[in-house]
Amino acid sequence: MYQSLEKMFIKNAFPTQRSLSSYDYIYQEENMDKKIITPAMDIIIQAGDARLLIFDALTAMADNDYEKTAEKLQEAQKKMTEAHKIQTDMIQGEAKGEAIGYSLLFTHAQDTLMTIYSELNIAKKLYKVFEPLEKRITRLEKRDL
Repeated sequence: MYQSLEKMFIKNAFPTQRSLSSYDYIYQEENMDKKIITPAMDIIIQAGDARLLIFDALTAMADNDYEKTAEKLQEAQKKMTEAHKIQTDMIQGEAKGEAIGYSLLFTHAQDTLMTIYSELNIAKKLYKVFEPLEKRITRLEKRDL
């Protein structure tokens, strides 16, 4: 279905262009794969891995395991940095004149990346709030004994 949507978009986006042959579509699909689909999937995979690490960090935080929380958040940040680098490379390529065309999949990848960035930022903020609070509570409990 995705490929047929891409064909329809190409055909409708360039109505003055000559009629595309099957060979042209195959070439464009292969080109799309190299230029858009592979990087888009890489962004989605890296960001998805980060989301799992963020979930693990939040679970560790709920269990008061702040060392594990920090470790998981750091791993998630590395995944997000890698995904962001892929996106930046794509945007810089287009800015240099490399035509990549519109892709719903790449748009989805960017949306996924930004959504998970928000989740990561919220998880980091929660860590900054709860980790010192837990240390303070622990000190107070030790003083009462």
